[in-house]
Amino acid sequence: MKSRNILRTFCLGILVSFLLLISHVGLASDTVKLGVLAKRGAAIAIKKWEPLAQYLSSQTGTNFVLLPLSFDAIEPAVRLKKIDYLIANPGFFVTLQKKYGVSALASLLNLRQGQALNRFGGVIFVRSDSPINSVSQLKNKRFMCVKLSSFGGGQMAFRHLLKKGINPFKDFPALLEGKKHDNVVMAVRRGVVAAGTVRSDTLERMSAEGKISMSEFKVLDKVNDDFPFVHSTILYPEWPFAACAHANGDLNKKVTSALLALKADNPAAKAAKIAGWTTPLDYTPVAECLEEVAAKR
Repeated sequence: MKSRNILRTFCLGILVSFLLLISHVGLASDTVKLGVLAKRGAAIAIKKWEPLAQYLSSQTGTNFVLLPLSFDAIEPAVRLKKIDYLIANPGFFVTLQKKYGVSALASLLNLRQGQALNRFGGVIFVRSDSPINSVSQLKNKRFMCVKLSSFGGGQMAFRHLLKKGINPFKDFPALLEGKKHDNVVMAVRRGVVAAGTVRSDTLERMSAEGKISMSEFKVLDKVNDDFPFVHSTILYPEWPFAACAHANGDLNKKVTSALLALKADNPAAKAAKIAGWTTPLDYTPVAECLEEVAAKR
């Protein structure tokens, strides 16, 4: 009798372990990872995009886990299949599309002064007390970008500089990387470098957060148009929401529908300061920019 009870207990333990294993596998298969470029650091990225991950989880019935990524971590995350979806600048998208077959499901609609914006640009700026008044005066000056791989905080400005006759890879005694947009702004403010570049909306957002005052800086080659953010370069299509090649096709459809249905008054949109998402834009201008810059390096 005692041995029979021991056998029953043993068998029950095996059954429980088996059920737990099945449950764990099931949960794992229902979890996907959403990578996001943390251009201003992980903490800000989480605050900005975690509500979107929660929104997608509720709309698709699949658990979305947010994974903030540094500039250097983006490509390895896609190559090693550590993420299933990605929100990153269009420069990364164009490169990853060509190398790993990622595809755009939607394009971001930024929100500023009540306007939904599907384009953005690069800002080249100096301190307000600087004697430099145009990009053409930057030759032989110390310059800082966010990262060489940053599109809005690097590549856009590089293309603009080249068109003005300055090769950023040869004509600056120092071309530094700030790693984060905020770092570039502060480096210019402190005089560490003569000039820097960040994506449009960075200066305005930092000013709204009380970190800087717009009057502390001077934008070079400022474009006077109806775009609500200061910028020096032409405008390019906004960030895409991309699916990695291995992402589930049926889930892609659900994600796309959820993104396009997101309204500006949704908490997920408010946290990200966006108006929502639109159908994928044409990223050909981005590819052309990358090609022109690469040819001069």
